[in-house]
Amino acid sequence: MTGAYSPYQPAARPGSKPPTKPSYRVLVHRKFAALWEQLPDRVGLESAKQFYDHVANTPGEPPKVNSSTILRGKAGKPKFEGASRTIHYEISGAGRIDYQYVNDHTGGEHGDAHPVVFILTIDLGSH
Repeated sequence: MTGAYSPYQPAARPGSKPPTKPSYRVLVHRKFAALWEQLPDRVGLESAKQFYDHVANTPGEPPKVNSSTILRGKAGKPKFEGASRTIHYEISGAGRIDYQYVNDHTGGEHGDAHPVVFILTIDLGSH
């Protein structure tokens, strides 16, 4: 990501704070911030927490609940320097969430390297 403007904003864990400090900072694109807030109502609080806990701690591993796929071709191309390919996470059969993670992102205000998950899209319609 270049430039001072970032369309990504922090995404809070649905329902409550995580029991332990997450390994990754989770950011959601502002276009999907309203859907992020609706996630517990649309897919259930437990599913929303499971997704958050997965991406906040082990985004590069297969999820313990639900399924994920690494996208191929242009759709999976990393959007950020050092990012993973796009991961397509199926959440409760109600939709999907696509994300990428970066283990040492330096796009913060102070440029300090930290692990980040970027939630690229949220689609809660049937597909």
